[in-house]
Amino acid sequence: MNRTISFIFLALATMLSANAHVDFDKYFCDSTLRIDYIFEGAAKSDDCNVSVKALHKSPSWAGRKVNLDRLPVEGNGLIVMCDAMSGDTIYMTSFSSLFQEWMVEIDTVARRAYENTFLVPMPQRNAYIDIKLMNNRRQVMANTRHHINPSDILIKRHSTTPLPHRYIHRGGSTTNCIDVAILAEGYTVEEMDSFYVHAQHAVDAIMSHEPFGSNRDKFNFVAVASPSQHSGVSIPRLGEWKNTAFSSHFSTFYADRYLTTSNVWDVHDALTEIPYEHIIILANTKEYGGGGIYNSYTLTTAKHPTFNVVVVHEFGHSFGALADEYFYESGVLTDSYPLNIEPWEQNITTRVDFEAKWQDMMGADVPVPTLSKDASRYPVGLYEGGGYVTKGVYRPADECRMRNNVAPEFCPVCQRALQRMIDFHVVKR
Repeated sequence: MNRTISFIFLALATMLSANAHVDFDKYFCDSTLRIDYIFEGAAKSDDCNVSVKALHKSPSWAGRKVNLDRLPVEGNGLIVMCDAMSGDTIYMTSFSSLFQEWMVEIDTVARRAYENTFLVPMPQRNAYIDIKLMNNRRQVMANTRHHINPSDILIKRHSTTPLPHRYIHRGGSTTNCIDVAILAEGYTVEEMDSFYVHAQHAVDAIMSHEPFGSNRDKFNFVAVASPSQHSGVSIPRLGEWKNTAFSSHFSTFYADRYLTTSNVWDVHDALTEIPYEHIIILANTKEYGGGGIYNSYTLTTAKHPTFNVVVVHEFGHSFGALADEYFYESGVLTDSYPLNIEPWEQNITTRVDFEAKWQDMMGADVPVPTLSKDASRYPVGLYEGGGYVTKGVYRPADECRMRNNVAPEFCPVCQRALQRMIDFHVVKR
């Protein structure tokens, strides 16, 4: 790691450990600034760029009002907002993106551009935003700064009527809760009754898992009836292409079960005038698959028999910033986690910096690697295999919702990580 990158992360660590408290009412209005970005670059390289496409303003802020200048996890990308007058850091958030996944994938296209959208609170006065993209070696690939003038007449103000919606679960006010919007993908207007039923099943599934069940009063789930012209979603391997609300499709990066959408701006357009922080998209299909991207969205199929467990798994990605704990004997995606770098996700480790992970939850007598045959004896250990590879990456438990569909729950380490994420975002009552 070169000195410039080391300095960046030293500064980040200093901000994360700072004791200063940013007062929301001092710096921000009760409104949301939506920033649409374009991430563009070349495959299998660090040649990429970040550009601002548009700014939008909506009338209320549904995000956190605590821990404004802190991060819960590092992520693959970072947004830092600073007050232009004082230079003080007043807001931070982290994320991952489909674009960054594509950067490490085998692809036939030399360059691509992807839509990305992030929500930040609207500052009361001029501010600037630094947005950084990191590669899987934790090095900065792109770093862009742009200024925010809250009085800018070109910040779009939408006055459209919100799409039909209903609350599936309401734990409390927007101020005190994490607001999750559930969108319909591939449902025609005539199929919206089915969508609302599926949305209820998704919420029930999430709340049946800890720590979500114990934190029911900290979540709101609103189902938004975003209509599609065609029923179902696109399945490229079958030659089926549908006209749907968000143009989602299977076979992302040629992985048949990987279901994503690149039309992120359409997703956020569908939520105009509706308070939200996190997004779940339900696809009207019996095909198996899904995808979850931290601080972007969960997208999963609603008619497959494993829907209930898959939506929880994907929400573990998009909300909880958890990594996949499964692995392939063939070594698929071996570039995702370099073995000399500690992953930022809290539920896998290369043991480069294991003290920062779940070492405190392990007994002194736990063997390394911990074997599957000893899982009942060691509910938390170092089980080799995770992050798509069999060797060098370790997971905390033999079975977990982040590993497979048969595990009954999240493992203790994932539960702690999820609880920490909830506590980070919600004002304690």
